[in-house]
Amino acid sequence: MAREAQLAVEQVFRQDGGRLLAGLTRRFGDLSLAEDVLQEACRKALELWPRLGVPDNGAAWLATVARHVAIDQLRRAGKNVRDAEAVLSHLPALPMQEAEPIEDDRLRLLFICCHPALAPEAQVALALRTLCGLSTAEIARAFGVAESALSQRLLRAKRKISEARIAFELPASEQWPLRLAQVMHVIYLVFSEGYCASGGQSLLRFDLCFEALRLARLLNSLLPDQAEVQGLLALLLLQASRGAARLSSDGDLLTLEEQDRRLWHGDLIAEGLALLAQAMAARKSGPYQLQAAIAALHAKAATASQTDWRQIHALYGALLRHKPEAVILLNAVIACAMAYGAEHGLAWLTRLEALPSLARSHYLHAARADLLRRQGDIGGARAAYAQAAALASNAVERRYLLRRHEEMREV
Repeated sequence: MAREAQLAVEQVFRQDGGRLLAGLTRRFGDLSLAEDVLQEACRKALELWPRLGVPDNGAAWLATVARHVAIDQLRRAGKNVRDAEAVLSHLPALPMQEAEPIEDDRLRLLFICCHPALAPEAQVALALRTLCGLSTAEIARAFGVAESALSQRLLRAKRKISEARIAFELPASEQWPLRLAQVMHVIYLVFSEGYCASGGQSLLRFDLCFEALRLARLLNSLLPDQAEVQGLLALLLLQASRGAARLSSDGDLLTLEEQDRRLWHGDLIAEGLALLAQAMAARKSGPYQLQAAIAALHAKAATASQTDWRQIHALYGALLRHKPEAVILLNAVIACAMAYGAEHGLAWLTRLEALPSLARSHYLHAARADLLRRQGDIGGARAAYAQAAALASNAVERRYLLRRHEEMREV
């Protein structure tokens, strides 16, 4: 029963933790307090659920206990009130007028975490940790930094909020553009972690993918004329359309070439393509629109061999002008190899190894292995697959790379 209760608490926290924390933050106006009382509610659940049984609505149970814990803490701090409602009425909280344009607590908290007084990297880390419930280790892997460094970043962000007395209030509509880029970045990172988990035993985390899509849809409904918001939503829809085809019946990773394209979700593709067309009509090109355009070319290809790699390579060139990042450069090199021959890509990969962020990346070595395989260099491919597998943090990706490694033995 204890194990069952523990699994139930973990499941509720993973599925509803972000929503609960956002609601507590709105209600009490204090992120640190909200985090503390939610953690205490989880502790009480681990203590009581094995004896009392798992409640039908675990999220509601945690919310109620967390509110009571908060009220007790405030009373001990000297709040002279008669009952819970009086306590809540005296607390600084976010406005909830019916005319308020942001109606979703989690999107509210996302805008709050992206306050311009915080360093950009701290904004993203804080939002991923508090809103989406990603662990410090998961966020550190996403950023490519040490877990200890990420912990210090989060600590500084929370201290900044406290010391600077940053109010938990929504920005005025004219101030949204100052935070919009970071808000979109967080949504994209949440989806990316759900679509291809940076570590662990599972490749896909559908809860994160669904949450990112939900937030992107809500953001698009609030800002319907923003081409980049439309581009972001289009990108997520087009990538999500392939979700069901990315794993075999045995749970093994399937590449684009291996996937059964009949399993791709046609409705999501159609919605994504329509949104992308609407965004591009504004003629305000941006990185999310360009990435969506790349995803659209994959979606339109009836077979892997019909993929327009030359156009994809050109789009990556345009994307690099917006975001000159190592991982985008790696993808551009792969597209170049697919469009113009493996030898072109291999020459570039040798140069990319000089970049610290890629030298220890399993993606670079996996790309080299694939290109060597296509060239017929079986020994080189086998060695590269082994090196990639040794660096992969996700168990599903590691199994795929080891499978490829063994296939090279049989050739």
